[in-house]
Amino acid sequence: MSSEPALTSQLLFHPPCGPVSGWRDGDVVRATGIPYATAPRFQPPAPALDWTSEFSATSPAPACPQAPVPFLDDVLGTKYGELPGSEDCQNLSITMPGDLTPGEKLPVMVWIHGGSYTTGSGDLAIFDPARLVAENRVMVVSVTYRLGLFGFLATPAGRPGNLGLLDQLEAFRWVQRNIAAFGGDPRRVTAFGQSAGGDAIAHLMATPEAPTLFQRAIIQSAPLGITRGRAKMNQAMGIAAETVTEETPAMEVVEREAQVAQVARKFGMLAAMPFGTQYGHDPLPEEDAIEAAWDRSAPAIDVLIGHTTEEARLFLPRSPWLMRLAAVPLVGAAAVRAIDWVITETVYGRATRRFARRHAKARGRAHRYVVNWHAPGNIFGAAHTIDLPLLLGNRKTWDGVGLIAGARWEDVDSTGRSVRALWAGFARGDDLGEAGAVDDALHYKRV
Repeated sequence: MSSEPALTSQLLFHPPCGPVSGWRDGDVVRATGIPYATAPRFQPPAPALDWTSEFSATSPAPACPQAPVPFLDDVLGTKYGELPGSEDCQNLSITMPGDLTPGEKLPVMVWIHGGSYTTGSGDLAIFDPARLVAENRVMVVSVTYRLGLFGFLATPAGRPGNLGLLDQLEAFRWVQRNIAAFGGDPRRVTAFGQSAGGDAIAHLMATPEAPTLFQRAIIQSAPLGITRGRAKMNQAMGIAAETVTEETPAMEVVEREAQVAQVARKFGMLAAMPFGTQYGHDPLPEEDAIEAAWDRSAPAIDVLIGHTTEEARLFLPRSPWLMRLAAVPLVGAAAVRAIDWVITETVYGRATRRFARRHAKARGRAHRYVVNWHAPGNIFGAAHTIDLPLLLGNRKTWDGVGLIAGARWEDVDSTGRSVRALWAGFARGDDLGEAGAVDDALHYKRV
């Protein structure tokens, strides 16, 4: 995304929220950093107030304050601090084809980014949807929302949980009200997200309002296997978080977040994502009612859900023990593959299949996919996040980064073009049929 849009190429839109000026960026038009909600710290969001003077949507949405993750910067090519940080982060950005014709109404894809509910932002360069948009004539809305202690932890004293999820609901409501003015079709909205973003979309589907907000959902590598049985862990974390107040400086809150996450360590696999959605807190039902809530929305929302074949390999280099095991002659590589399979199945695989089967049984339409594309000889294999360079970003953001080192960019982009077409076809409402594949990189089938 260009950081200095040319003011001479601005375009003016007239949505109900108020006039918005966007800008041309190569093959696409963008309108970035549009406020969709506001909220004091630790309070539910309210819709952003409408405006009457022109809003210049030419700056990226700020990121929710967060800690650096050098490992992910190395693997994914992100740069800590590449976006300004602000607690007032409830903004969204729209990317649309540069040659929209008057009256054209495009499918809308709303991107919910991942990052364990503690990191990331909708406008990170690795999430740039320009190629997806330009190649397939869809519109993408990228949502930034509150994270970590700011957005995803209730406390015993009554601080709400799920604030980041409530932010996302406000973003979808904004889309329904305003997107037609940009050339989007509010009756063809697809929610799509990866990792925590996919998990959030799955849980948004449990809200009564979901079928009025989006008609399709693409759930990528959601850690649904560790979303249940978290109440005791969340309670312990909430107690540890009580010392954070409305007056605590934002970066002190971020520092405290790491200490609160340490409390989760004794809860085993659940601690792999200590922050997250909490059942029994608005807008979610109690945990024992979640299946019934999903079933109610199933007939109205088509689902494409899946994961990669080696999700856990993303974290292999962070474990000295696993690296030593991998180096053991003859048996090391096989042992690491076995461990990766167990973790991938436990956190992603079984729960993904269960979600898809339940959705289909409840009269919903569901396809399930598996991604096995990987860079030749790369230690990460078909790891968690390997789908991102196939869908979003561009050569400048991805070529040669750790996750896909060893792959020719031409091969990444060739496979990516087909994956992007598949995602966009689903968003348009195309019939995916009984089964299909993208070369040997991705396979899918109807559930």
